Amino acid sequence: MTTSQDVVVSEMGIGAGGAAMPGSGATGLFACRSAASAAGAMSMRQTYLDLAAAAAAARSASCTWVEAMRASSPTRSRAGAAASDVDDLTAWMRKHPSALGKFEQIAAASKGKKIVMFLDYDGTLSPIVANPDAAYMSDAMRAAVRDVAKHFPTAIVSGRCRDKVYNFVGLSELYYAGSHGMDIKGPSSNPESVLCQPASEFLPVIDEVYKLLVEKTKSTPGANVENNKFCLSVHFRCVDEKRWNFLAEQVKAVIKDYPMLKLTQGRKVFELRPSIMWDKGKALEFLLESLGFANSSDVLPVYIGDDRTDEDAFKVLRKRGQGVGILVTKSAKETSASYSLQDPGEVMEFLLRLVEWSRIRSSPPAMIRPRV
Repeated sequence: MTTSQDVVVSEMGIGAGGAAMPGSGATGLFACRSAASAAGAMSMRQTYLDLAAAAAAARSASCTWVEAMRASSPTRSRAGAAASDVDDLTAWMRKHPSALGKFEQIAAASKGKKIVMFLDYDGTLSPIVANPDAAYMSDAMRAAVRDVAKHFPTAIVSGRCRDKVYNFVGLSELYYAGSHGMDIKGPSSNPESVLCQPASEFLPVIDEVYKLLVEKTKSTPGANVENNKFCLSVHFRCVDEKRWNFLAEQVKAVIKDYPMLKLTQGRKVFELRPSIMWDKGKALEFLLESLGFANSSDVLPVYIGDDRTDEDAFKVLRKRGQGVGILVTKSAKETSASYSLQDPGEVMEFLLRLVEWSRIRSSPPAMIRPRV
């Protein structure tokens, strides 16, 4: 889908013809904060009351947390699926075909447009591992991302702390959006490249809740609380499934006193984030506007991610009617993405094909010398 739709974000002007940005970070930061403030214009007191009421309603819901945790963390892959699941997967693949198999279709959609790349990190550029601190990307993947960034503006959009994901990737020419887009910074060549931190006022409460969660969950073997600066992650990948419900109750016991934070789930992880209207989709919109593509019909955003939190970005692309959402998964799941890839290996293959296609497209036609 390649029709255009307006996106309302801030006034900013970053040249789209390369990775470097002019010195407009202060303007972008102001615009980012203005957007976040406009999204939450109600009084703080009313916000707290509304959130508390919502939390109470959630606690009384009949659906158990274990069911929700299982739904957000499927364990069956394509290789190990039952016969009935294979049929479901086949039907799902017809709706969300492989981005590799449909590469020419994606390439055709980019005709006359500027591609902008958005990449999740965990499960997309690196494999999902038991220890989040050991989620290293391969040198080959790093080289592929570096090549992509030479041809297209490229951003890493992760739930991780921006500094941590930068240390994993190690490429200074990229844009980085950490904490689910609540901490955005452009290429390090620009000294004023901090673009957006809409949740700065929440830092003290996030640090407070982090300490409480560490203390509260230490009795659950395998639980790992990660401070991602503007959000918190409680990983349960190494927790016995029989203790998932107990861990969920521990987390809820802490967050019930902090209605200014919201609780969501990803792939075997609880996410605690400020209750503001900001997510990976908002980060995608902000970066597109920052690159000069807010109201442009000549851009093709390509977003690749594997987690539930990436759905916010996929939905933005659907709403714009402009862009390519690619879900990384080995199982059928509800998604707003248009295409799929199975694992980081396929992601790297897709990136390499994109680079090669761009090189061929930009190469001047060979001169044919006349015979004498």
